[in-house]
Amino acid sequence: MSIHLQYFTLKKEPFSIVPDPSFLYPSHQHRQAVAHLKYGLDREGGFILLSGEVGTGKTTLTRTMLQGIPAHIRVAYVLNSKLNETDLLASICHELSITLPKANHLSFSKICIDGLNQDLLESHGKGQKTLIVIEEAQNLSDELLETLRLLSNLETNTHKLLHILLVGQPELVEILSKPSLRQLNQRVVSRFHLLPLDKAEVANYINHRLHQAGAARPMFESRAINAVFNLTKGVPRLINLVCHQAMLGAYAQNFSTISADLVKGAASEIFTQPKNVVPNKPVVAMLSVAFLLLVSLVFLMFENTYFVTQKDQNESAQNFIEDLNIAQKNPNAIQSNVTQTATPKGPIQNVEATGTDLLSGMSQVNTQGLSASDNPLVNLLDLWGIQASAFFTTEEFIGIAENNGLTAQRIESASFNEIRDLNRPGVVMIQQPDRRLKSHLLVAISAESVTLLSEGKSRRIGHVAFNRQWTGNFLFLWRSPDMFELLRKGDVNKAGLSWLQSKFNQLDGSFERLITGGRFTDAVHKQVMVFQREQAINADGIVGRKTIMRLNQLTDVKIPRLVEGN
Repeated sequence: MSIHLQYFTLKKEPFSIVPDPSFLYPSHQHRQAVAHLKYGLDREGGFILLSGEVGTGKTTLTRTMLQGIPAHIRVAYVLNSKLNETDLLASICHELSITLPKANHLSFSKICIDGLNQDLLESHGKGQKTLIVIEEAQNLSDELLETLRLLSNLETNTHKLLHILLVGQPELVEILSKPSLRQLNQRVVSRFHLLPLDKAEVANYINHRLHQAGAARPMFESRAINAVFNLTKGVPRLINLVCHQAMLGAYAQNFSTISADLVKGAASEIFTQPKNVVPNKPVVAMLSVAFLLLVSLVFLMFENTYFVTQKDQNESAQNFIEDLNIAQKNPNAIQSNVTQTATPKGPIQNVEATGTDLLSGMSQVNTQGLSASDNPLVNLLDLWGIQASAFFTTEEFIGIAENNGLTAQRIESASFNEIRDLNRPGVVMIQQPDRRLKSHLLVAISAESVTLLSEGKSRRIGHVAFNRQWTGNFLFLWRSPDMFELLRKGDVNKAGLSWLQSKFNQLDGSFERLITGGRFTDAVHKQVMVFQREQAINADGIVGRKTIMRLNQLTDVKIPRLVEGN
């Protein structure tokens, strides 16, 4: 282990440029990207497209997906895209362990295609799928792209036999938009473009990697994080380079935290151009990054930092793929915005079903006589943008919620994980030191604490203390579609189906609306199940509360959340 890691009491190098899946930061867009990749694999063959600028994490994301891929999917991973047709076909056959006969009078390309077709048919008969992954796909010539399109024609009477994932820079999207490649472009069943991280994500990204490396506390000051964002524009690879150099600077100067000055000094070393040369900006930028990559690689080799075993990578990747919510195993992780998938402890009840019994189990909640600012129910409505005076009855609360398109719901005996998974603010009962119960509005959950609002004042308490004082009751609001009814296979509900398909279209601009005649068809049922599996919701194909809440959460940034960024 290197000396600077010992100095910061870290187990691993937090800002290595090696694309290690165990360090993948599960940002909202990265989870969306994985969902798109999985959706593409669930379709019957075709092309899947993952694009993004240099350093945005395409390779790390791809390896994460591949290491968590189901056993029935075979993968041919082609790293070198600067090949001719013969070499590309040979590489694919080699990756799939296809034994080819001698050439004889046939061309080698013909032998490869015939061998691949036979292999795909045999694999299909065994219930296997085949995925070809090509990195740096923007380097593929039009001729090679046409060859891949022809490979995608390999099929049975009912099924395509091949999935092809193209991973490349934004130029790839422009290339595929050529009229000459329109046939291939029309066969892209799922596509996603990775963008740099925004300012809030940069903070979470840095702290996530530190936590993964074994840090017990944040190390970058808030101004330092702002400086990182301003200097790197949110590109993860550049963030790693700057943060690594800044930590070396902190170690050299015997500092325990990283300041903005250290970050700026690190960036000046990375991005400095020679004073006596008129710079060619693109060339200098590439050379600077290449030089830092080489320096970091040599540093890691000689300092003997750490090695991640294949088993560790597989476990990390599998956890990521199986649970797109990325269940946070350590509730005290550094400022991670990751939520947990919860197992409910008690039944969920609609307020409408309980009438004036809304606060049963919260019998000591007394809103009478409270001012609007002291009333947790009024404050809950305020979070949804609803202005209300102090009110004194359950019916009034229900009425105000319903008039604004909201449904009030409560859980009698919730778990902490469950309310974090619901990700909506709500009213909780907290036992006071004198053993009296008092109502509070739970407004936020962070990695280390929760934020409660009571009588116009907010306070933060740790998870352990909260769980010890909380009774388990939870009252929350959620927004349901107009004239809400559960959508099940075979139901006729034109308005509900229109709402559902519009939400899917918001999530994926390439989503094609299905012609359903207002009926919940088998095709819609399958789409719902795909979404539910992607979101770690029980995949029953029924559009109920959890599915609706998750769709709203992913498509409406104005919805109040307990966990910021989710």
